[in-house]
Amino acid sequence: MADQRAIKTVSERAVRTTVLLVVVLTAGAYLPSPLYPDYQRLFGYDDLVMTLLFATFALVSGPALLLCGPAADLVGDRPVLRLSVLLAAAGSCCFLLADSPFWLFTGRIGHALALGAATGAAQALIARHRGPTARVAGPLLAGLAFAAGTALGPVASGVLAEYVPGMLTTPYVLHLALLAWVWHRLRRTVPAPMATGEERVPRRWRPTRPHIPPALRALFLVAGLTGFLAWAVVGIYLALLPALLEQTPHGDHPALTGGVLGSVLLWSLLAQLAAARRTAYAAQRYGLAALAGSLVLLAATGAASLPATLGSAVLAGIGHGLAYSGAARAVDARTPAGQRAGIGAALYLLFYWGSGAPAVAVGLLTTRMPLTTAVAWLSWGGVALTALALTATFRVGAGSHTAAHPPAASDIDHQILQRR
Repeated sequence: MADQRAIKTVSERAVRTTVLLVVVLTAGAYLPSPLYPDYQRLFGYDDLVMTLLFATFALVSGPALLLCGPAADLVGDRPVLRLSVLLAAAGSCCFLLADSPFWLFTGRIGHALALGAATGAAQALIARHRGPTARVAGPLLAGLAFAAGTALGPVASGVLAEYVPGMLTTPYVLHLALLAWVWHRLRRTVPAPMATGEERVPRRWRPTRPHIPPALRALFLVAGLTGFLAWAVVGIYLALLPALLEQTPHGDHPALTGGVLGSVLLWSLLAQLAAARRTAYAAQRYGLAALAGSLVLLAATGAASLPATLGSAVLAGIGHGLAYSGAARAVDARTPAGQRAGIGAALYLLFYWGSGAPAVAVGLLTTRMPLTTAVAWLSWGGVALTALALTATFRVGAGSHTAAHPPAASDIDHQILQRR
């Protein structure tokens, strides 16, 4: 009995440290978002370079996810998580010392490698130690951690840029201090697999693509598309809203820009908590509908109206939280225990691609049209894809009710909450 309590205590500490790690890494990756217009004025690069800076994150994090997700299944979570801290520190140092766009790209690569390396291991560790009967189950807790970090990053850098000296250095000094704290906690609270009673078969690691079991593929593709769109809409805001607001009378306030960006993810956090009372498929459907509404409002106004932009941001945040958490829960409920890091990494790969794809598309379109027109075109295209994803969730959801599978974790959560 005492041994079981000790193992439970170790697991709880490991989960808390992993959640903190995810929040700090994600916040660091999005610290530069409100500062891109200032970097653009300082270094004199065009809109295409600015959007490519944001897209670099998605392009680089993909290989890191595919390499380090399966690696965590083999060598354990702690080595991969510690590596992610070192990579994030290198990225923040590049931003701290930046005197040209080259250093900005290098810093983005460091942050992308860090979060890509940590995602599979962190998601698997949290899900492994938080069962479906927990008040906040593993997939939901992991989703909240990623969204919280994405919100805190732009808010913190925007506020520091406006009210604290050293607007392009102070945010990264703070981030490095937080990384040092996380490193210390990792060393003390995230144990080797043997300490938590887990057994791993020693195998030699080699780069492989995650294998998606045939029975999971249709569900995985639909959830991946849903999450892709959720992060694509958020990606439009994080990458392009600072530049759009620059063209309005409110654009010279980094704190306002950071606040608008942070509000998107704040509503996402609230929506993810509310989505715990819904099945994974219902959450995805409501989320996709909200995302479509956000894109329609953004396309119609072009961020020229601050109230309309704030309303669009609220819808985007709600849609992101519902769609993203529903997609993650749907896949986690069907994932074999020994493949959580690999399959989780593959799913988050689609999410990260979604966050970077709009920036690349708009950057290319701006070579032929104004930024506001490019955002409008992209938004209408997103509405069409959202309608396609919404139809797919009804098909997969109907099939899952007739398949001979145990109930999904999201459905178990719903039943437990109903009893309460």
